Amino acid sequence: MSLGSIMFDIGGVVLQAEERDMLRQPRAGGVILFSRNYESSDQLVALVDEIHGLREPRLLVAVDQEGGRVQRFREGFTRLPACSLLGELYASDQERGLRIAEEIGWLVAAELRAVGVDFSFAPVLDLRKGVSKVINDRAFHRGGEVVALLAHAYMKGMRSAGMGAVGKHFPGHGSVTEDSHHTLPVDSRRFEDIEMEDLVPFERLIHYGLPAIMAGHVIYPRVDDRPAGFSPIWLQHILRNQLGFQGAIFSDDIGMAAASVAGDFVQRAHSALNAGCDMVLICNNRQGTSEILDNLAVSPDPTSQVRLMRMHGRPAQDRLALRNDAKWQRISHEVDAIEQAPELNLGNDELF
Repeated sequence: MSLGSIMFDIGGVVLQAEERDMLRQPRAGGVILFSRNYESSDQLVALVDEIHGLREPRLLVAVDQEGGRVQRFREGFTRLPACSLLGELYASDQERGLRIAEEIGWLVAAELRAVGVDFSFAPVLDLRKGVSKVINDRAFHRGGEVVALLAHAYMKGMRSAGMGAVGKHFPGHGSVTEDSHHTLPVDSRRFEDIEMEDLVPFERLIHYGLPAIMAGHVIYPRVDDRPAGFSPIWLQHILRNQLGFQGAIFSDDIGMAAASVAGDFVQRAHSALNAGCDMVLICNNRQGTSEILDNLAVSPDPTSQVRLMRMHGRPAQDRLALRNDAKWQRISHEVDAIEQAPELNLGNDELF
């Protein structure tokens, strides 16, 4: 059996019989975990082991573990600062900012790999322009070159811990006020302006070997009238051909309100795959997931299979070995100290 092209969520801390059946369907390719799926480290290891053991090649298991507002697993994991904190550190001390970005990338990946999770959807490559509330402090900085430097360091840290990075949300979500979870954002800038700003971090990280990208649900009408995640112009002509990206492309959640312009759930999945996505995410909609798994008509693409298989996590330390590792102890302690420092609280948008 090949790895399917649909990644979806599960309901709780253990798999239900219906979920096992869904994950064994040929179109299934992975599971995205949320806070509701985490009770303890032991429970999470057992859950991920069961998911991985359902079939061969094993399903991908992913999570959003960015830090700040977006950290699904907290108890038993190091509390991670928002990425904007790294931008502030970089502004005051570039060398230290880059060092800590790499260490946090390593920490995120090491802790997730110790419980079996293959990858996190991180880092955010959007620009923090003070416009988008949904992005805001999830972004490193407002400048594309600084975002590229910090994200590259973060990616190197992840790679050294056995995990591939996923840059998001291509080609950039930081210049729109709307939240694609609830409505359809439209960015009316010229392509030349997007290229000079938002595309910079993506272009730089592609050059450094970024293994995966998540496409956003934003329309850029001067380029295409479809959201980027459903656009062959963005995903094939610009991302693949112009930027030379050879890694895996994930859609953002097609259950979001912004994705509804592509039709029903089966039509959305089909459109995303036809546009160039290798794997489509659908979250928090069991009926929509079932419709896709039962009705989506696609044939496995060998090239897409190779891209996705590269996202499996590489061998890593187990939890006990990691906790006894001097590197983990040092970095975890340093991150705790940074997170708790009141002078580095970046809740104020005026800092950027």
